[in-house]
Amino acid sequence: MDIRIQEKSKSRSASAATRKFMRDAHRVLGYFMAGMMAVYAISGVLLVYRDTDFLKREKHYEKIVAKNLNEKEVGKELKIRNLEIEKLENGVFYFKNGTYNTTTGQAKYTKKELPFVLDKMTKLHKSPSKEKLGRLNTLFGLSLFFFVISSFFMFNPKSKSFKNGMIWAGIGLILALVLIFI
Repeated sequence: MDIRIQEKSKSRSASAATRKFMRDAHRVLGYFMAGMMAVYAISGVLLVYRDTDFLKREKHYEKIVAKNLNEKEVGKELKIRNLEIEKLENGVFYFKNGTYNTTTGQAKYTKKELPFVLDKMTKLHKSPSKEKLGRLNTLFGLSLFFFVISSFFMFNPKSKSFKNGMIWAGIGLILALVLIFI
């Protein structure tokens, strides 16, 4: 009888120790990641509205690029996606919000852009693995995944809070899947 009681108390203490470790790690990592999560939250909301002019300002550019470029090359050189030439007149390409002179290489155009700080924040979201920010994105993603796992260790599995938490987690998962597939 004594052996069973000792084994139960050992398993309970191991479970309690795991829960305590996860709670402590969740708290410390949460404080550590708070600033980064704020940046990702703000830039994520901005990216939702990237197809609008929300918070964007008009900037005028004048640039000399290579001469005699074609439509695709002009778009690439000026970093304008899906550039479409509306007309060609006397060696000048006219496109939405600008012109390009094929004989001089002079381009004059207008772009709507986010303010500097907000632009840098949104680039954080879009950085590929080859860039230095790619590692930061990976760290951030892994940290968020740790928050998901560690949140299940916050309460005793037999408690009402845990059971309610599981219901909310299930609702969140279902909602995310529904939104992805509709």
